[in-house]
Amino acid sequence: MMEEDIFDSSLNLEDTHYKQGYSDGYADGLASGIEGGREVGLKTGFEVGFELGFYRGCIDAWISASRLDPTCFSPRVQKNMVQMDELVRKYPISTPENECVTDIMESLRMKFRAICATLNVKLEYEGYPRASGFENTGF
Repeated sequence: MMEEDIFDSSLNLEDTHYKQGYSDGYADGLASGIEGGREVGLKTGFEVGFELGFYRGCIDAWISASRLDPTCFSPRVQKNMVQMDELVRKYPISTPENECVTDIMESLRMKFRAICATLNVKLEYEGYPRASGFENTGF
């Protein structure tokens, strides 16, 4: 009977260490996952905000030009500008998990390309700015 008690404590010891290791690993993984998620969220938020700001600046410049000369843009371009302005305004900045963000951003990009094509301008959003001269350095 003594031998069974020795083996039982040996099996319990292995199970105890397994559970403790799992618990420690889970806690460490959760902490690093939260930090990693925060970093990805900040980067993505910056990129989206920068792109929305770019579109907002274009819209403001176009609207200002049309106020100075109401005939400088066709009614079709003016309609696209108003629609683009509405899309920027309704973008759910405070609720990025909203399912419509991808649709709104894609609609914004299409409206922007349509306006640029109609105006025959080569204006492109190329992402957030990079320091000049560092393209090929690996930074």
